[in-house]
Amino acid sequence: MSPPGKVPRKENLGLQCEWGSCSFVCSAMEEFFDHVTQHLQQHMHGSKEEEEEDPLEEEFSCLWQECGFCSLDSSADLIRHVYFHCYHTKLKQWGLQALQSQADLSPCILDFQSRNVIPDTPDHFLCLWEHCESVFDNPEWFYRHVDAHSLCCEYQAVSKDNHVVQCGWKGCTCTFKDRCKLREHLRSHTQEKVVACPTCGGMFANNTKFLDHIRRQTSLDQQRFQCSHCSKRFATERLLRDHMRNHVNHYKCPLCDMTCPLPSSLRNHMRFRHSEDRPYKCDCCDYSCKNLIDLRKHLDTHSKESAYRCDFENCNFSARSLSSVKSHHRKVHEGDSEPRYKCHVCDKCFTRGNNLTVHLRKKHQFKWPSGHPRFRYKEHEDGYMRLQLVRYESVELTQQLLQQ
Repeated sequence: MSPPGKVPRKENLGLQCEWGSCSFVCSAMEEFFDHVTQHLQQHMHGSKEEEEEDPLEEEFSCLWQECGFCSLDSSADLIRHVYFHCYHTKLKQWGLQALQSQADLSPCILDFQSRNVIPDTPDHFLCLWEHCESVFDNPEWFYRHVDAHSLCCEYQAVSKDNHVVQCGWKGCTCTFKDRCKLREHLRSHTQEKVVACPTCGGMFANNTKFLDHIRRQTSLDQQRFQCSHCSKRFATERLLRDHMRNHVNHYKCPLCDMTCPLPSSLRNHMRFRHSEDRPYKCDCCDYSCKNLIDLRKHLDTHSKESAYRCDFENCNFSARSLSSVKSHHRKVHEGDSEPRYKCHVCDKCFTRGNNLTVHLRKKHQFKWPSGHPRFRYKEHEDGYMRLQLVRYESVELTQQLLQQ
């Protein structure tokens, strides 16, 4: 399908093809896609000839540098995947421009090898605007197509002096004061990203989130804003404010006293504390668990080789499970570290938070609200970790708890 008529942003883009050893560069997306399409056609034609010689040959492999994608299902999967590489290349160029406009920021320091790792695109890009349902293999054409819907959307009169545009996406009833806000909203339906990190390849919904990604990597001496609750440091006051929202609980579990800052954390609590469902099962034994991380840890026990090693200096201990290495460290090396956890009641010190928790429960009969997995400790000015005694909840939730 040819690209929609919307004129793309005119910027000085350096779109470089990374198919194999190709070094083609252009500045227009249309020219870039035409060039990469020629690579795809040659690749697909060559793969068909190889398939006649060896039917088991992997035929739908991506040759984009540092990618490694291969589909055994259909050529459409490969085409959609490679076109996303082209779109991703544009987003990384926009990210480079955004970074160059901020003289006080250094480049991303994360792994350069991940710069061409892109999300899976198992399905076509489908427009769910009312009476549309157009299908695309090219994300660039898809996002331009959806933009065209927002630009053509008519204003509706809510009152004499109030006109709005309504989102026409299937099942959505949101309205907006102007088409610009509608366009931003549509990204929540299409999952469109507008900028990517030129170093690590991470994609972001706006420039602010991308620049926050860079600022979080600044050195500690530049992180001047410190959280009063957990002592974490941040490069800007806004990042600190965003972080501190995580300390305020807005959601209460219906089955216990647990309160959470986010709906997602409440869902995780319900799954781990109040559900017996264990969907992750081991293929080697009867073990099952509630998340993929626990399953991966368990699978290490079936391995004959030691996957984990003690990182203590001059120690050669290794084991097949992380828990075994941690147990070794506690038994053998724990005495070499200074005790940092101090009881705020009797000043007794411990090397581990778990030991202080047991002490508080048995010696001083402390109880944490049901549902909370552990006591929380806060670092004080003298360097000791002591019990966090304040439970932060929103005003609305506090009123609800008092009523109960």
